[in-house]
Amino acid sequence: MRLIIADAVWPAILLEGRILTWWAILAGLVVEYLFVLRIGNLPPLRAALADLAMNAASTMLGIVLIPLFGLLWEFFPGLVMYKMFRIGTFNPATWTATIVMAAAINTFVERYVLRRFYRQPCAGKRGFLLLFFANAISVGLAFGSLMFYPPKA
Repeated sequence: MRLIIADAVWPAILLEGRILTWWAILAGLVVEYLFVLRIGNLPPLRAALADLAMNAASTMLGIVLIPLFGLLWEFFPGLVMYKMFRIGTFNPATWTATIVMAAAINTFVERYVLRRFYRQPCAGKRGFLLLFFANAISVGLAFGSLMFYPPKA
């Protein structure tokens, strides 16, 4: 019997690592605070508390969901795309999908927190898109850091 041990890495794992850095969390809190003020009707201090709560929830769930959805992407449609175009895992389409998935996961969780616990009317398409845009900025910053400062092997 042969034992095979391998380290598996896919874009969502690398991106998740950068999303969890102190500077990415701080940038996300600042950017999303401005959006919470814009899409909600909370006073500034309550908006800051909502921002902290929604980001805590999306961080805790994102630790599991972002890599999981990234792994699901790897099996379908990723595997089909990789074979069809003879490309590897770390390609522009997979990175784009990973960024969109991470921003969408965070947005759904954060929107739920805002609606459920802070009674904010961000259920409409406009509110969702604004919150998604705020998340895309913070996830995009984490992605950009991977491009400028790649992980060391």
